Amino acid sequence: MSKNIIITGTSRGIGFELVHLFANQGHNVLALSRNAKPVSNLHFDNISSFAFDLCKEEDYQKVTEFIKEEWKHVDILINNAGAIINKPFAETTFQDFTKVYQTNVFGVSELTRTVLPFIKSDGHVVTISSMGGIQGSMKFPGLSAYSSSKGAVITLVELLAEEYKETGPQFNVLALGAVQTEMLEEAFPGYQAPTTAKGMADYIQNFALTGNKYYNGKVLQVSNSTP
Repeated sequence: MSKNIIITGTSRGIGFELVHLFANQGHNVLALSRNAKPVSNLHFDNISSFAFDLCKEEDYQKVTEFIKEEWKHVDILINNAGAIINKPFAETTFQDFTKVYQTNVFGVSELTRTVLPFIKSDGHVVTISSMGGIQGSMKFPGLSAYSSSKGAVITLVELLAEEYKETGPQFNVLALGAVQTEMLEEAFPGYQAPTTAKGMADYIQNFALTGNKYYNGKVLQVSNSTP
C-alpha cells in the first residue's frame, strides 16, 4: 500500500537517493529542499517538490497547504536536511552557530510541529543525526556547531517520543557515520567513506517503513567506520 512521505534535503546525497527509492516503490513523495530543481526535473507522477527553506517561517505554510489540498494525511516524515560549518571554534561566529542550529535543530522541530496534525498514529518521524552527536563518541576539531546541533536533535526526538507515546506517531533517530556525500567532503576533505549515499538510503528507507514497529524514542548508531 502506498504511503505519503515527506523528505527534506533532497537536492543531493542521501535525500536525493531516498526520493527515488520511495517513488520507485510507488509511494507518494514530497521532496523539500532549498533547490527544488534536481528533483523537479525527474518527471515522476508521484513526486511533488517545491523550493523550501527550513529557515523561512513562511515556507512552512506551503507544506500545510500542500498536505491539506493533495494528501490529507502523512505517513512518514524524514528530517534529513543538514547544514555544516567546518572551522576552528575560535573562528566561528554567533551567525555560524545560528545558521547551523536553524537548519539542524529549529528546522526539525518546526517542520515536525507543522506536519504532526496530519501524521497517522502509526506514522513514523525519522530524524537523521550524526555519530558526532552521540555522547562519548569520537569528536573532531572544527565541527563544534555541527556536532553539538546533532546532539541537540537527538535529545529533542527522545522528548517527542515521550510526549506522544500514548497517541503516536513514533519518533526515532539514526546517527549516521561516514557516508560518501558532498557534506562528508566538507567535514573530512579527502576522506573516502566505506558507505555510499545509495547504500545508506537503502537502509534508511527500510527503517522508515518498518522501524517504528520495533523502536520508539531510540537512537540507532548506523556506522561502520571512524569517523
